[in-house]
Amino acid sequence: MVSFLVGIFYNTILAWVLWYFFHSFQNPLPWSQCPLNENLTGYNVECVKSTPSNYFWYRETLNITPDIEISGSLNWWLVICLASAWSVVYICFIKGISSIGKVVYVTATFPYLVLTIFLIRALTLPGAIDGLVYLFTPDVSFTPGCYWMLDNEPLEVLKNPQVWLDAATQIFFSLSLAFGGLIAFSSYNAEKNILALTNQFELSEQNITADNYESWLEYLNRTTPDVLAGVELSSCNLQTFLDQSASGTGLAFIVFTEAVIEMPGSQIWAILFFVMLFSLGLSSMFGQIEGVLTPIKDLKLLPKWIPHELISGAICLISFLTALIFTLGSGNYWVEVFNSYVGSVPLLIIAFFEITAVAYGRGMKTFSEDIYFMTGKRPNIFWKACWMVISPVLLLVVLVAYVVIQAQKYPSYPTWNPAYGPGSDLGTEPATYRSTTPPHEL
Repeated sequence: MVSFLVGIFYNTILAWVLWYFFHSFQNPLPWSQCPLNENLTGYNVECVKSTPSNYFWYRETLNITPDIEISGSLNWWLVICLASAWSVVYICFIKGISSIGKVVYVTATFPYLVLTIFLIRALTLPGAIDGLVYLFTPDVSFTPGCYWMLDNEPLEVLKNPQVWLDAATQIFFSLSLAFGGLIAFSSYNAEKNILALTNQFELSEQNITADNYESWLEYLNRTTPDVLAGVELSSCNLQTFLDQSASGTGLAFIVFTEAVIEMPGSQIWAILFFVMLFSLGLSSMFGQIEGVLTPIKDLKLLPKWIPHELISGAICLISFLTALIFTLGSGNYWVEVFNSYVGSVPLLIIAFFEITAVAYGRGMKTFSEDIYFMTGKRPNIFWKACWMVISPVLLLVVLVAYVVIQAQKYPSYPTWNPAYGPGSDLGTEPATYRSTTPPHEL
């Protein structure tokens, strides 16, 4: 169920990528300047209050409503892009695991080529060093707003259970833990596979390298606020500015699109960038859909005479129809809700019961013998300690702490305030406005 729910909102992001990809062929890029108003006498007022990239994202792409209670209508351009995204996923699944394996050769390697190009370019941008310093500098506790003073209490952010939950969720997403996709793919391996255990142990190291690679690029392009956003750094702390800049699902569609504008031949780089994003998202979708498809087939929930192509098509069609909620004017709010709750706490719960079932249900001795039978090697004491004590305890502590904190908080969801300066983006607010503006504007 988690794989299904994550898949329906994850493929919505691919629909957004397709929308930007189609617009990347325009010259100039539509998010590089504000459009004219209806009378053609000046620029669009809403865009002027924000930035062209913010306006194109929130208005031209999402056509976002003021809050989640106002659904709005289906945005036909997003419906078409969503249908296209699910069609691509279905085509990749027509021949089953054999067709997926061929596609992965491209989706797993092409992004590194594009990331390398963007990384080299980002290192030449003004403020690149500031971005790297911000990335590797621990956060401090401060009151929102550029004109407020810092409390100078280091590592305050580590006291927040939400941070640990986000970190766990990131690892779960990166390694596809607790989704079922890895288990589904491993079922296609030979019973005795000497590389299976080695690959799993090395996978985490490869994931850390890839995530660091992408994070460097992100924060290199997040800086240069004094040049691109016109912020006087003498009166606004750089860390505060970056903390209030784009994040979450809107990061790639705001920060990176602004970086693309600064590159010569921006249309080419925009096309490469969104092809890369689509490749990354498509490879992630393979695990999500396989985590739904394989249990249906293995548990024999459907008659054997139903062909694989029909089952895959039915799953994609149901997912597409369910995901239409994300193409509404309030769709981005629902994406944030799904992103916050579908892929975080449920994964903690599933991972906790999975690891306890293996370590204590099946038994560590039996499990070690199973690994020895498949690989010829037994796990050492470190892995046994992780499976029996360290991992279950950490998962339980994070889960309990998160539940306690959430029970004491007022429910909120992201919204957009276009009047909040050049760094405006999704900010968690109970209604439509929060006093994040400097004190002199309140």
